[in-house]
Amino acid sequence: MRHRPTSANKTTGAPGGNAAQSGDRWRNLITDVDGLRVGNAEDTRVRSGVTVVIADEPCVAAVDVRGGAPGTRETDLLSPTSLVQQVDAIVLSGGSAFGLDSASGVSAWLAEQGRGYPVGPVHVPIVPATILFDLLNGGDKAWGEQPPYRALGKHACERAADDFALGNAGAGLGAIAGEVKGGLGSVSMQLPNGITVGALIAVNAVGSPIIPGTRTLWSWAVEQDGEFGNQGPPPSMPDWSLPYGKQRPKPGGNTTIGVVATNAALTPAQAQRMALMGHDGIARAVRPAHSPFDGDTLFALATGRNPRLIDAAELGRIGDAAATCVERAIGRAVYAADALGDIPAFRTR
Repeated sequence: MRHRPTSANKTTGAPGGNAAQSGDRWRNLITDVDGLRVGNAEDTRVRSGVTVVIADEPCVAAVDVRGGAPGTRETDLLSPTSLVQQVDAIVLSGGSAFGLDSASGVSAWLAEQGRGYPVGPVHVPIVPATILFDLLNGGDKAWGEQPPYRALGKHACERAADDFALGNAGAGLGAIAGEVKGGLGSVSMQLPNGITVGALIAVNAVGSPIIPGTRTLWSWAVEQDGEFGNQGPPPSMPDWSLPYGKQRPKPGGNTTIGVVATNAALTPAQAQRMALMGHDGIARAVRPAHSPFDGDTLFALATGRNPRLIDAAELGRIGDAAATCVERAIGRAVYAADALGDIPAFRTR
């Protein structure tokens, strides 16, 4: 497995060739999957933001929804039985249902670039999206008839690059994870056969990423190169008598959303399996997960840059790697996040 250490709470950089393709460096980000770029845009006054994953060329996609209160756009289109088999971008947004408008901004930007599914002389960008609920985090949501999300979607596209910020960035800006600040996290890994797998997760869960009665993240065992503070094992077994997670959760008020990606050449059905298996990472890193109050949604992307034929056994390894990356990305998101208003950061608890 290939990985490298990165900074505790922020990773940034300028646009350039993907590391897995150009060999310049390993970022420990989803953009190590060659053919993908990520852009973030935030409105600090609103305490919300948007993250976009842009494929350099249309790629195979799938989705798996496990939460009881999801908010999504164009997910039915990703069924293996549907006509369109590839997407141009995936959007993760704050703002609850208002945030779905961010995908319109992304679509408009892509259309300006001549991207999209060809229908005669017209190109229609394919941009599935999912949202998390951050409307009660203390930000100014009095935006009237002009929610900021369409503009944030376009701005995120303009900032898409191989390097991008984590923690209080993009869709993770206003996120809360249990009783601490949530955020945006990303990691990657390379399998022995050369296949690269990565994850990008915005963590806003009703459940807690912290083992009850400890200062240890549930995901401690899969940490690589100190990416969330050299956790080490918990000092004791979980104290199950302690409450954990947000108090009195409300339907639609939470959610862990994200993207798992690989440079393998997967079919839509194989990508669906990858997304399904990736959800195991949420269940390992957050408890409870997939609750009636969460909208947990995970997209899968396969860029096909590695043409290796993937059989069932290798698909199982890719799916397991996706779950591990999701688990690590959640830990990294929480560790990278800074306090926001009266929402405490995990690092300073």
